[in-house]
Amino acid sequence: MDLSLVIPVYNEEESLTQLHREIHTALAPLGLTYEIIFVDDGSTDGSWSVIVNLAQEDPHVRGIRFRRNFGKAAALTAGFRAARGRYVITLDADLQDDPAEIPRFLSTLEEGWDVVSGWKFPRRDPWTKTVPSRIFNWATRTLTGVHLHDFNCGFKAYRAEVVREVRIYGMLYRYIAVLAHWRGFRVTEIKVHHRPRRYGKSKFGVGRFAVGFFDLITVLFLTQYTWRPLHLFGSLGLTSLGLGTLINLYLTLLWFTGHRPIGNRPLLTLGVLLMIIGVQFISFGLLGEMIAHMAPREDEYAVREEIGQGGE
Repeated sequence: MDLSLVIPVYNEEESLTQLHREIHTALAPLGLTYEIIFVDDGSTDGSWSVIVNLAQEDPHVRGIRFRRNFGKAAALTAGFRAARGRYVITLDADLQDDPAEIPRFLSTLEEGWDVVSGWKFPRRDPWTKTVPSRIFNWATRTLTGVHLHDFNCGFKAYRAEVVREVRIYGMLYRYIAVLAHWRGFRVTEIKVHHRPRRYGKSKFGVGRFAVGFFDLITVLFLTQYTWRPLHLFGSLGLTSLGLGTLINLYLTLLWFTGHRPIGNRPLLTLGVLLMIIGVQFISFGLLGEMIAHMAPREDEYAVREEIGQGGE
């Protein structure tokens, strides 16, 4: 199959029929074989009934229903496992993503890219979402080295091998492009038409940005320090130990030059505390190295392709 569309759904019954119609309109001229996978993430409205009706009327439609709301990462993972297309496109079910952009995603993949991320431009959301999002995107670009403008855009296209290799959980779906980049896949982005929300309401509150920060730390650790934790904890430990040592050497010099007593100085407490913390960080790193050494190990490299059969 050429294409699989994976669409997480949570209380979007009003938009599904129109979304289905727009997808068909966008794909009809391309002559592709495709499937539309709606993943109902525990909706409490009539979303599943709409999906059932669409599946009965259209053989392209498939539906997956969760027993309860497990979150977008679980919905995407279920859709990725079910997908049979050599290309996989994800988009939201609220009609803010315009299916007319799908051909542009496919043509960009055909240029040799492995992941194509959408950049909502201009973004049709209130400033309470756009301003924190800009800060979040800037921080993610700076810390990960992946130069995308809109990491949180759900409108993305992948080659099938990407969604088979990259594992997501929790809220890490925002960082699929980062995880794919770390695996050696080629990542780019295109500007996409973003439409105002017509039905329902946003499922995300302000608290998601705090969660996103913690997830960013998780991604940085997973991509850079999973198999070398001592490089992270050791750096922190050496910095703390070095500062503590310098402070205590300074106080020792004062003591030898007659500046007594030094035992009641807060600086001494800080120096000793920094040295203890430094030793603890280094110990954590060594323990992490032992655990990483004993754990079942995945390859740290990813082979793009092989050629030749060998032998005579």
